[in-house]
Order: sequence, then C-alpha cells, then structure tokens
Amino acid sequence: MEIALVLGLLIVAIILFATEKFSVDLITVGLLIILTSLGILTPAEAFKGFGSDFIIMLASIFVVSGAMQKAGILEIIGDKFIKIPKKRLKWLPTYIMSTVGITSAFMNNTTVTAMYVAPVVSMCRKLRISPSKLLMPVAFASILGGTCTVIGTSTNIAVNAYLGKNGYATFGMFDFTIIGLMMMVLGIVFMATIGVRLLPGKKEVNMVKELEQKHYFTEVLVKPNSVMVNQKVRDTLLSTSGFKILNIIRDKQNMMANGYSTIEANDILLLEGNIEDLLRLKQSLGLDIYSEALAPGDMITEDIKIVEIFVTPTNDFLGQTIREAQFKRRFGLLVMAINREGQTLSDKIGDTEIKIGDRLLIQGPAVNIEYRRKRGDFTVLQEYNFAAPKNKRNALLTFCFFVGALVLGTFEIIPLSIAFMLAAFLCVAFKCIKTEEAYQKIEWNLLVLIGGMTSFGIAMEKTGTATFLADHIISFFGGMGPIAVMSAFSLLTVFLTQPMSNAAAAMVVLPVALQAAETMQVNPITFALTVMLSASVSMITPFEPSCILVYGPGGYKFRDFVKTGSLITILLIVVIIIMAPVLYPL
Repeated sequence: MEIALVLGLLIVAIILFATEKFSVDLITVGLLIILTSLGILTPAEAFKGFGSDFIIMLASIFVVSGAMQKAGILEIIGDKFIKIPKKRLKWLPTYIMSTVGITSAFMNNTTVTAMYVAPVVSMCRKLRISPSKLLMPVAFASILGGTCTVIGTSTNIAVNAYLGKNGYATFGMFDFTIIGLMMMVLGIVFMATIGVRLLPGKKEVNMVKELEQKHYFTEVLVKPNSVMVNQKVRDTLLSTSGFKILNIIRDKQNMMANGYSTIEANDILLLEGNIEDLLRLKQSLGLDIYSEALAPGDMITEDIKIVEIFVTPTNDFLGQTIREAQFKRRFGLLVMAINREGQTLSDKIGDTEIKIGDRLLIQGPAVNIEYRRKRGDFTVLQEYNFAAPKNKRNALLTFCFFVGALVLGTFEIIPLSIAFMLAAFLCVAFKCIKTEEAYQKIEWNLLVLIGGMTSFGIAMEKTGTATFLADHIISFFGGMGPIAVMSAFSLLTVFLTQPMSNAAAAMVVLPVALQAAETMQVNPITFALTVMLSASVSMITPFEPSCILVYGPGGYKFRDFVKTGSLITILLIVVIIIMAPVLYPL
C-alpha cells in the first residue's frame, strides 16, 4: 500500500513539475506534508534534507555569483571578444564557448548564461553577426561546463548531497572533471563545425539603434527666461511639436516626466525628437542644447532603466493602443518604441494597437520594471546597460574571494561549504553586494527542491519503492548486463529532464538507480555519476533554464533546438556510458 502511495505521489509530482502550474518548491513542500501526515516520514526525516552543508554551499555560491555579476566581471571578458580580428571571427564560437564553459565549471550555469547574454548580443551588434549563431552555443557551453566540477551545477551539488546523506562516498571537486572536459570539448567541436551550420541566421533588430538613426536623444537646459518655465509638460511647444520629454533632471535628481510635470528654471530635459526641429525651436523657447546626440545610455541611471519587453497572449493590454493601455498610469513606465516584424515604429505610437509578438522598448524606474516582471505583467527580453560602470575594485575582490574559496575547499584546508560561506560573507562585508541583494540572488525554490527531494528519497527507500522500481528495471534490462541497465537509467533521466528541471529529474531517478546497482552488486557510484551527468546533457528542447534565457534574444524556434540539440545529446550520452565505468569501474 505504501509503495503504491509513494509511486502515486511521484507520478503526480512529475506531472506537476512538467506543467509548471505550481512552483517546484511548493510541490516539494506539499509532498513532504502529505508523507509526514500519513506517517510515512517522521518530521525529523522530512527536514533531514534541509540540514545538508551542500545547501549552505549552494546558497553561498549564488551570493558570490551575484556579486561577480554586479561587479561586471563577465562584461569585462565580453569586451575582449569584440577586439578579435575579423580574420579570426570563424573561431569566435570556439573562443566564446570555451570561456563560458570554463566559467560555468565554477558557477551556476543559469547564472553564467544570464551574465553572458547581454555582452554577446552587444558584441554581435558591433561585429554585425547574427546573435542566433552564438547564443545557443553559449547556453550549451554553460550546461556542459557545469559537468566539470562538483559545484558546476545545482544538480551535481544535489546528487552529492544525497550520496553523503545516505552513507555513500561523495565526489570531490575534480573527481569527474576528465569526463566533463571530454563532453565540453565534444560540444565545442560539434557546435563550431556542424552545429553552427544548423543554426538560423536571423537578423537582429536593435530598436535603440534604429531610434537613434531616426530620432535623437537630446539633453537641453531650460534657461531662467524660457517661456517653458512653470508650464506643464503637455502644454509646452515641445510636446505639441512632436518631441517626447522623457526625463527631468533637477538638482541632480533624475525623474521621469509625465504630462502633468511642471518645468522649472535650470531643469535639464531629456528629449527624443528630430534634431532639426529642435534647432529651429531652441532660440524661441529659451533652451540650450547640452548634447546634440545624447547616447541612450545617458538616460539610464541606477534608478531609471531601458528594457525591451515581449508581448504574449496573456498580456491584458493586448489589442489596446499604447494610449488606451495607459502604461504611465498603470505601470509608471514610458513606451519609447514598438518593433513589429523587424520594423521599429516610433511615430504616433500612442495610437498603435499592441499585437502578439510585438517588442516594446520601455523606460522607467528600475524598481517598477522589476516589480512588474516578477508579477508576470510582461516578459523582459533585454535590459540595455549601455554605459554600465564596471567596478574594478569589487570585480577584483569578488574574483579573489571566489578563487580563495576554491583553493581552500579543493585542498581541504577547510570544508568546501565553509569556504564558500566565507567567500559570500566577505562579499557582503566588503560591500561588493548589499545584504538585501545577496538574499535576492539566492534561488530559494531550488534549495527547497533539493532538500525536499532528498527527503522524498528517504521515503522511497523506507517504503521499498526504490527497490520495487529497481527490480522491474533490472528484470527488463538485466539480462543485457549492468551497462544496459545503466544506459536505461541514463535515457530515463534525459527523458525526465524535458518536462522537469535537471535537479528534480536527477533526484527522482537517483534512489532507484542506486538501489538497482546494489541489487546487481555493482558500484553504485558509477550509476550515480551516470544519472548526475545525464541530467545535464539534455539539449533537445529549450526548456532547460539556460536555453530559455537565449530563446527570445536569439529569435529561435522550437525546432532549432530539436534539430541541433538532438544530435549533440546522443553523442554526449555515448560519452557518459563509455567513460563512467572507466573512471569508476563497475
């Protein structure tokens, strides 16, 4: 009865993980509540998974990664690629994938992908290369780089935590690096030769650049004798002449402008409009032009950002005009331009109807944008950080803290979890990242998933569910030998990573695989390594978080991932099946 109940809960969990109607942490907590309420798990067993030092280590890695991202370390690296001579551009995918892969070996792969997307897109625009040729390789490299070390992905950390909690030997930092490097090299060679030919060559539309070519972003000073002093923005000749007053800088404070904002003497106005019209009007209006071609980055401060959002069928402003949608009143944001099917619309956009697939360029307070993004009011495709300052002090400090943690943990001077906790502590103590930002960078839902599924594994073992499943898999594939059984678990893990997160898939299969290995009296660590690595090589669909991050900016279609990812996934599974028994003999 208990086996049927646990199996039923497992199936329900897989379905819920796949549909994403509820968050993974909520599903996991729900499982533990049910198992504890039915007496299958004691409260101590239910919370046992959350007491792992690996949970602390993963949280610390999130904080350090966030500090590195804030310091602009990867932007500095990205800038180096732009200087690559054009005659060597054919090696660009190799250079980028190698750099991303090496970085991802020591950082969460989703974080690494997120950090590289904007620099790569920016580089592609400068080099006039389609981002679709490089963004999928970036995602794949970050995934494969994570297979090189025990901290490379949350999946590796979760599997290692499960092994340690259940009395098995755990992996050291570089115990399986040789296999990870083989897979990463194979992935780089494949994408640089075959994969790049399978990728689409979509033309990237830079709405900000198009706006710069059509209109100028201009900064003007309102003289004390200007006729605009004490006028409302909507009543000024600038507004009625087709100019958009985007921001008002007053006493060094940058504020968004709206139709009811009052203009005062010595205000600095950020305008968008035709420069020739402004030159004609400036004398009569009593204005001085500070810069006749202000870069869009000058409109971006710590508090005011420009982002590009994607219109989906779920947006409630779909079918309305910009004016009807009342972006300023509802969201506190300004729509600067609309891109539709490769064409950027910026004239009279207030009367333009919003359609599915439109990309809106919006400007507004960073806090408003982040709040609306988290609420799901819109999907942010890209944030424009044209002149984001790189903090060299913080970049150097965070890098030193990170490397220090690796050295201390790898050589077992102090435990790895304590080493990374120390690095996170120093990042906050030296103000490389604010305390509240540190908490925001931690992916709490992932920590709950790892802790909860570890406890669910206890329930599978306690009730005999793991043994039941293992026996059935062995009865079907056992006649073909341990390698065949191990291959079956590898394929099952890859299959489950399509609807589920990698970590969740690994944690579902791992207890069964370990039980099967013990039943067959072979090395369980070989099976654990196979499951762990198999969870990180599924690139058939864009559902993996790293792939989702590049899906929109790269302009990919679902079939692009199926076409390119299927081949590389098959090759990587073969490498795992061959090399795992070599490294850890059965």
